[in-house]
Amino acid sequence: MKKLYLLLLPLLILSCTGVSEGDIKKINGYWEIETAVMPDGSEKEYKVNPTIDYFELKGRQGFRKKVMPQMDGTYLTGDNYEKISISTAEGKTYLNYTTDYAKWKEEIVELNDEELVLKNTYGMEYHYKKPVPFSVKK
Repeated sequence: MKKLYLLLLPLLILSCTGVSEGDIKKINGYWEIETAVMPDGSEKEYKVNPTIDYFELKGRQGFRKKVMPQMDGTYLTGDNYEKISISTAEGKTYLNYTTDYAKWKEEIVELNDEELVLKNTYGMEYHYKKPVPFSVKK
């Protein structure tokens, strides 16, 4: 019995890692960077963000675009964007970015309705939250 337990434990751990296929669609929408955690553990907090990331996925393909929130709750957008695709390897899920000038990837460490954590190849973690829209009270 002990041998069976030792055999099944790693399988159980591996099956619980990564982001589920159903969770991937949660990346769609607006995300505001809250904190960056450096590889040495130090943190940089972002209190005010002039730009917010907008993700749009259809299946496993899509784009990320920087948008600027406005006081009336709308967003200014430009023409620049990064193509993204989703891949999995060794139980981890990745966002693969492509522009005319570069290609890179980030691991999706956490993804739920309120939080997105991405880790780049340099070991930096970016913690995002859903933004609260500006509104002008009349």
